[in-house]
Amino acid sequence: MAEVCFGVVAETDSSSPCESSSRAVRRRRMELRKIKVIAGVTQPGTENGIKRPKLKLISGSVSRICDNAVESSSTDDDEEQLRLVETKGSPPTIILTPFLGPSNSTLLVQAVAYPKFGFASVCGRRRDMEDAVAIHPSFCQMEQGNSGELHYFAVYDGHGCSHVATKCKERLHELVKEELENKEGDHEEWEHSMNRSFNRMDKEVIEWNNSVTGATCRCELHTPECDAVGSTAVVAVVTPDKIIVANCGDSRAILCRNGKAIPLSNDQKPDRPDELNRIQEAGGRVIYWDGPRVSGVLAMSRAIGDNYLKPYVICEPEVTVTDRTAEDDCLILASDGLWDVVSNDTACGVAGMCLKRNASPASTSGNGADGEMNSDQCCSDASMLLTKLALARRSYDNVSVVVIDLKHYT
Repeated sequence: MAEVCFGVVAETDSSSPCESSSRAVRRRRMELRKIKVIAGVTQPGTENGIKRPKLKLISGSVSRICDNAVESSSTDDDEEQLRLVETKGSPPTIILTPFLGPSNSTLLVQAVAYPKFGFASVCGRRRDMEDAVAIHPSFCQMEQGNSGELHYFAVYDGHGCSHVATKCKERLHELVKEELENKEGDHEEWEHSMNRSFNRMDKEVIEWNNSVTGATCRCELHTPECDAVGSTAVVAVVTPDKIIVANCGDSRAILCRNGKAIPLSNDQKPDRPDELNRIQEAGGRVIYWDGPRVSGVLAMSRAIGDNYLKPYVICEPEVTVTDRTAEDDCLILASDGLWDVVSNDTACGVAGMCLKRNASPASTSGNGADGEMNSDQCCSDASMLLTKLALARRSYDNVSVVVIDLKHYT
């Protein structure tokens, strides 16, 4: 814990509670009002004469929850939860939602238990980056049942252009939250909620595409209504006791349990027997052009968007609900840029190797308590190593990987 001084200029008083420095001596003396904050926090804005922390989104590749919090007194009025997230690879950043005590001079901080994670997303050998990654820790609280706080992770792989994947990144978690709130959380309810969320997202994308005027991205130079643009979506909602995965397309989620890879999604390719039958029954065709493609165009049988290929290409996700166990190591979500060249078992082995560094004495360097390496750094290393492996194996697609540590989150 550190004590940092903030305040307002007082022109008449030359006293200062803080120690002078060579730089401060050259400036007018300031009367500072003290508040207690975590070291490394900057105070960009003011409100009622008090510098208040500004909400910041997670921009780094990993996040870690501070174990301790600043203690101070507060009343029950106007209390808001305050979350701490530290991003690696940059000066510590803290995500805050503060509430002040009756004197407006104290700040109460509460720590929230988030799963530790890391992600990496690279353009690779493609001309444009069309992948998107969405991570929203504690995005929803289930009011019924024992699901507790829910954490949202997703990878979107766009095709035709990036804007459908971007729209999914901005909006899909909000739709999932709306559907999940006040639900019981059983298997049928999860599947129904995910189906409704994906269908609503698909309708919003199509309506937005049709309302676009002018060329705001490169695809609209050729197709003003953007009907030939879409995105896959693999979404994982992690709770203290379950992992819910909804997949639409050929991105993939795998669970590493006791060193073994367990697929939590099934790639929806046009030549998959059940998908091939569905497409043909709807009046469509699968043509082999550099692999099986719907109408000779799209290399997946389900996606959000792609209005020109409906009803052959649908947006309905396949949903799996998996009970968590003490043997679960990590969860990996990735676009097909990884899975085209890296097997499930290999990805699980690479991630497991990186996460084991958390308990390896040879790898400790004082980065965490008792000399342990912070697990979020291990997750970041795992995701980056997997993207590098995919590129080394000549993947020609965008590569996006999310690794979630399950061993250290209960």
